[in-house]
Amino acid sequence: MNKNKLYWFFQIVGWSLYNINEILQYSLQYGYDNSMVFNALANIVLSIFVTHLFRIVVKKFNWVKFNLPQLALRVGVGVFFMTMILVTLNLPLDAKYVGELLNEKPILVIEYFINLAKPFLVWALIYMFYNYSEEKRLREIEELKLKSSIKETEAKVLRAQMNPHFMFNALNSIRALVLEDPTRAQQGITQLSNILRSSLLADRRKTVALKEELRTIEDYLALEKVRYEERLQMKWDIAPETQNIQVPPMMLQTLVENAIKHGVQKAINWGFVEINTSIADHKLYIKIRNTGQLQGTESKSESGGFGLKNTAQRLDLLYGSDASFKIYQEDSLTVCAEIMIPLSSAEIRTVSSDTKSTTPVVTAS
Repeated sequence: MNKNKLYWFFQIVGWSLYNINEILQYSLQYGYDNSMVFNALANIVLSIFVTHLFRIVVKKFNWVKFNLPQLALRVGVGVFFMTMILVTLNLPLDAKYVGELLNEKPILVIEYFINLAKPFLVWALIYMFYNYSEEKRLREIEELKLKSSIKETEAKVLRAQMNPHFMFNALNSIRALVLEDPTRAQQGITQLSNILRSSLLADRRKTVALKEELRTIEDYLALEKVRYEERLQMKWDIAPETQNIQVPPMMLQTLVENAIKHGVQKAINWGFVEINTSIADHKLYIKIRNTGQLQGTESKSESGGFGLKNTAQRLDLLYGSDASFKIYQEDSLTVCAEIMIPLSSAEIRTVSSDTKSTTPVVTAS
């Protein structure tokens, strides 16, 4: 039953029960009379009419927006006028029962008025409480939708800000190949095409499977290998059961790029980048270790400070306080960036059965 049908059901049933009770009260006091049924029907119809009119006024002028004193004043005036209409009808109808008493003591008209006002006051309070509660519920839903929309917009902005710097480095890597080794340059273009495809999809999806993110990193590192050759050593330690876990797109690639720029690039002889994934206590742990000093990664440069801040913001938007990101100096020559992401219920159920890995468990190059 929808809200409109429910409203009319309670209107008809509620006022009918109230007036049936009035008939019983009058019958016990004055004896039953057939005219009581007519009086009750007239009161039912008029009560429904005036309360429905009250409802229309409340909705039209949006009374729930007023503060409590203003609302109380309007409800009081509304109850007064509804009661006056019923008093105007009932005084002639009840004249044979209470007419003589009211003529002898006119002051009893006030009591008569109060008795008729009670059901309208109760009706108005119930209706206003329901209306206010419903308005509050709808407002909370709208606020949640707005917050969700803002978070989604912020996440898209963060992803969009990340891509230009990444593409700049990738193009530089391919440019270095064009004259030296055209065949490898073609391979580099294919790898860049894969990266571009991943980058475009990243703007449309909140998360991707970890194995997709790792493939993007493999293509990126292959391009960077052209620039650094043997100076860049890559290590993988990927737990097979982690590969289908959902992670924010292009986030790990940003950290790998940061590791190369502030670690391998500054290394005197050679440097390494190691990616490690594991699952513990229903959480995904990702570690990116690299040669370098933490002071360099904390710089205010675009790929340093911005990349790390970008990672923390994206995790917070997607997972709140359930996720974490930290970067620290593991030893005098090694920096470690560590990400912790909570697993969803579906991932927890499937992670134990997911034993295949598309990435070598431990490789180095």
